[in-house]
Amino acid sequence: MADFDLAIVGGGINGTGIARDAAGRGLSVLLVEQNDLASGTSSASTKLIHGGLRYLEHGWLRLVREALIEREVMLRMAPHLIRPMRFVLPPEPGLRPAWMLRLGLFVYDHLGGRKLLPATRTVALADGPLGAPLKRPFDHGFEYSDCVADDARLVVLNALDAAERGAVIRTRTRCIAVDRGKDWRLILDVRGRRDIANARILINATGPWIKAFAADVLRESGPVPARLDKGSHIVVRRLFEHDRGYVFQARDGRIIFALPFHDAFTLIGTTDHGFAGDPGTVAPGADEIAYLCEVANQYFRTRINPADVVWSFAGVRSLFDDGSKRAQDVTRDYVLALDEPPGLAPMLTVYGGKITTYRRLAEHALDRLAHAAKVGPAWTAKAHLPGGDFPCDGLDALVTTTRCAHPFLGAAHAQRLVRAYGTRVDRIIAGARSLDDLGPRFGADLTGAEVRYLMAREWAVTEDDVLWRRSKLGLHFTLEERERLARFMASVVGGG
Repeated sequence: MADFDLAIVGGGINGTGIARDAAGRGLSVLLVEQNDLASGTSSASTKLIHGGLRYLEHGWLRLVREALIEREVMLRMAPHLIRPMRFVLPPEPGLRPAWMLRLGLFVYDHLGGRKLLPATRTVALADGPLGAPLKRPFDHGFEYSDCVADDARLVVLNALDAAERGAVIRTRTRCIAVDRGKDWRLILDVRGRRDIANARILINATGPWIKAFAADVLRESGPVPARLDKGSHIVVRRLFEHDRGYVFQARDGRIIFALPFHDAFTLIGTTDHGFAGDPGTVAPGADEIAYLCEVANQYFRTRINPADVVWSFAGVRSLFDDGSKRAQDVTRDYVLALDEPPGLAPMLTVYGGKITTYRRLAEHALDRLAHAAKVGPAWTAKAHLPGGDFPCDGLDALVTTTRCAHPFLGAAHAQRLVRAYGTRVDRIIAGARSLDDLGPRFGADLTGAEVRYLMAREWAVTEDDVLWRRSKLGLHFTLEERERLARFMASVVGGG
């Protein structure tokens, strides 16, 4: 008899989303991830929860509608991680004309049944704070709504919810071989130690490793209909003071975002380039960094160059290969391929997908498998992620409540903790009567109590797990502070 109903390979947003949904439907679930949760593409996004405005010109109406509906579902589901943002889109002479942008935004406002977010409006840019950072005096632009998210924490909280519903989450565990019979037998490498697991159904959610997994683990010789696309981002010191984001049209027709990022910074991205190679070593190329600086310099008064980049990152998207010639034309929709030969255990392979639609992808994946496993009813549409059980407009009130209960917390510290942990913030600071009670302080406002929580409950193992995926405090840490944090984490593992 199999140990698990489902074995999921891949700890990104799709894998953890499926694990959460499946565990909540009564299935026994094993998820294995070769590195840390969200260590690949799912922590290297533009941090947007959006319908995909530019997808309208490709005619991808079904995808945009689904994503727009999910945008508000997710805002209710995780209001600590996901928050509304207004985006300013200035028309660029010689590119998409203003009437086309306005028509697209009209469709964008009405296609997904928008209820929580404000509608598009025309804004004056010649005078005022929205036009002040811009290089040229645009007379007007359009301001519309989308959301931004902490992408890596979204993955972690899906894994946490899955684990609390009975799923087994194993990070730093690589699936190195499988045997397929009436059940699946998985051979696992757990930091040099071999282990075995058995499951009735295998789900391949390996993302950009999908071709390597097919060849090396599944031992398939046929072509895999996946196309790898690299997207790069840069982070620079803050280029504007307000809380809006910008959407710029590059001269080659691409769309580039510039977003306020962690208070003191601006995030600029993304590029679209075909990719071949090891996704685990992906990094922005010098040409991509220069390209993003060039587009920013076409619009912003403050000029930037590659030397101004304080952090850069790249991710590899695994898209379903629909035969498009240009990377930006390949569909962002997901495809679920079920392989079910007679007498052999089923396998579901996940191609593509967006962070915004991961929950619906998970629902569809479980529906595809309903004939092969006793799957309960769908449930995630109205369920909160851990810490998200408060109104979607209640973040400020929760920060205030947290500061009243713990007056030793500074305003910025309390806000960061609430944005990360929501109503579960007391699991870190409960019982503390002063900042000193939270243990050593490593840099920024990171304390020993928070690090211990992340290691005990959220699978954090290294300082990078804490500084770049469970938070973005790495932007504020010195090398000496990083080393001190690493020593502390090693002492916790050693029983210190």
